[in-house]
Amino acid sequence: MKKTAIIYCLMFLIPGIGIGNPEAIEPVFEQPILLTSAGQNAEVQLVSVLAKRAGLTFTLSKLATAAELADKKTLVLSIGASMKGLGAAGLDVKQEKTRITDLVKAAQDKKIPIFCLHLGGEARRGQLTDELITLLIPLSQAVIVVNSGNQDGIFTRLCEEYNIPLVGVNRVVDALKPIKDAFK
Repeated sequence: MKKTAIIYCLMFLIPGIGIGNPEAIEPVFEQPILLTSAGQNAEVQLVSVLAKRAGLTFTLSKLATAAELADKKTLVLSIGASMKGLGAAGLDVKQEKTRITDLVKAAQDKKIPIFCLHLGGEARRGQLTDELITLLIPLSQAVIVVNSGNQDGIFTRLCEEYNIPLVGVNRVVDALKPIKDAFK
């Protein structure tokens, strides 16, 4: 509870986080949701708070495996690599890439759609994050990105190339409406 209260406070106090009115994604996803981080980023907690505020039924599993997809109808990935997060999870880069690749393959095999978010902005970009973006965006059915994380246009290029709906938001909390709208 204390952690959630802190995250709510941060959503309104940190620059780049606030309330807005972004465009929506067509409702293509169903619940229940498996939510995990691709890269062991802290932003997965923000996605969790937004999902809760949107009234979605989800399971947050920071080290999600294919077995956890059994009763799920959507896989939500918070993309962004954190070396600190990887270390805390006891994973190296290769292990995390393998975990995510296996999870995504299992989702595809079960015809579970993938919804990707990058809420870490420019600060969460780097070589590993860019590798995850390049790997995961083409496999997703919709993407939400904080605009500062798309200054080089990587999300725009990939989403246009693969015909994937993309919503850019200025602040993390602006993602609430498109997240809510994306679910039936």
